[in-house]
Amino acid sequence: MGYTIYDIARVANVSKSTVSRVLNNQTNISEDARNRVIKAIEELNYQPSKLARALSSSFDAIMVVSRSAKTTANNPYFSEILQTVAEKAEEENFDVILQTAKNSKDELEKCITKIKGKMIKGIIMLSSPTNEELFKQLDVFNIPIVVIGKVDGKYNNIYSVDTDNYHDSYELTKYVIEQGHKKIACVHSPLEYHVSIDRLKGYKACMEDHQLQVQDEWMIDGGYNVETGSLAARKLILGANRPSAVLATDDLKVISIYKSATELGVSIPHDLSVVGYSNSSFIPFLTPSLTSVEIPVRKLGETGANLLFSIIRKNKPEEARTIIKTEKMIQDSVLKKFTYNS
Repeated sequence: MGYTIYDIARVANVSKSTVSRVLNNQTNISEDARNRVIKAIEELNYQPSKLARALSSSFDAIMVVSRSAKTTANNPYFSEILQTVAEKAEEENFDVILQTAKNSKDELEKCITKIKGKMIKGIIMLSSPTNEELFKQLDVFNIPIVVIGKVDGKYNNIYSVDTDNYHDSYELTKYVIEQGHKKIACVHSPLEYHVSIDRLKGYKACMEDHQLQVQDEWMIDGGYNVETGSLAARKLILGANRPSAVLATDDLKVISIYKSATELGVSIPHDLSVVGYSNSSFIPFLTPSLTSVEIPVRKLGETGANLLFSIIRKNKPEEARTIIKTEKMIQDSVLKKFTYNS
């Protein structure tokens, strides 16, 4: 039998408006009336018991906010980091609510709804948009938020766990230059997130520091998946002014370049050297093996989750930003032309 708000009011011996105020987590209600409403909800099983526990401030859950499914499809990074966070939450006896959104407005509204409903005690965000209006709007609710990525602004309740994307991109480009390459391209992701901007900046800064020309036609947006990445790679390979090497700013771009090179009969590294980022299980199976920066995905997830639960336990960290070290792996995807002398 499905019970209604009227049934709750009858069992709790309060008005319907009182029940509504409790359900909407309003404060203009006595503690006695609030407890009676919560008890009635539990007795009638009006909604899942977790809601009743939430209303009594004992619901232990965190929310993981991912990007729109359109930008995360077939991207192993998000599934692996989510799995890592879920494992840690299970250890802490917390539930995990996964949220995606169509756009930033939708994302903000969903976050606020769950915060006001006291359904969550913290949030982990799996990406960091360049537009930080979302962070500004959520910071006022005094709930801990850990962002897996860069946060530019200064906030009271928002913390960052990230790698040094600018430095890693700079070092990868520098390695290619040291092998004698001068014509180096970059296939990157859309510049909507800090990670994409910082990796592109690192590439450009390294080229400029070594007095090498950065050509617009060699900086190509590869989108969010292998299909759009492959279109970008083909455009680069088939261009009249093909570079001798390319930096791919994530593993899906790496796969796209390898795939397109094979289809077009272009040999890696003899015709085109490739460096990139490795954070998925299939990268080790590429031939030739990829020279890359290995992103410690599990470490990012574990550190972010540990930080969030620590803050929930009222252990506020001294620093708002945590940088996780990466490792550069020198393998077989770069052809050594000659030694570069700076």
